[in-house]
Amino acid sequence: MRIAIVAIGRLARSPETELVRTYVERATAAGRSLGLGPVEVVEVEARKPGKAAEAEALRPHLADSHVIACDERGKARGSREFAGEIGRLRDGGARRLVFLIGGADGLDPGLVREAQGVLAFGPQTWPHALARAMLAEQIWRAVSILAGSPYHRD
Repeated sequence: MRIAIVAIGRLARSPETELVRTYVERATAAGRSLGLGPVEVVEVEARKPGKAAEAEALRPHLADSHVIACDERGKARGSREFAGEIGRLRDGGARRLVFLIGGADGLDPGLVREAQGVLAFGPQTWPHALARAMLAEQIWRAVSILAGSPYHRD
């Protein structure tokens, strides 16, 4: 199952960008033997400002995918639960899993309603660069849990 982080906006060179790259590379390498990956980051620019225009720019990247929207009103999951969900999707035949990260004002409510799941990183609001890094790390952690690696400790 391919995995994508689809996000509004492009990140400049930064420590967070390097973290995202590192965790995506790790998850891709470790996930091959598990039927997971590649993991990719797709950065999308909207032609106009606003949530509706961002949703319009994101939609073409969602075809034939199981979509999980990242939104502070979603469900926070522990790392093992998150890994289990990814494993169940893979085992259930999902071909592509997409995690959506919206722009500065979040995701369009319609896009969140259309998603098959909604993920929260807790009640706080996180900068987009950190949200991408945190999501990439959790994807890597999920792959390592599914592989039986000692990386994750309860």
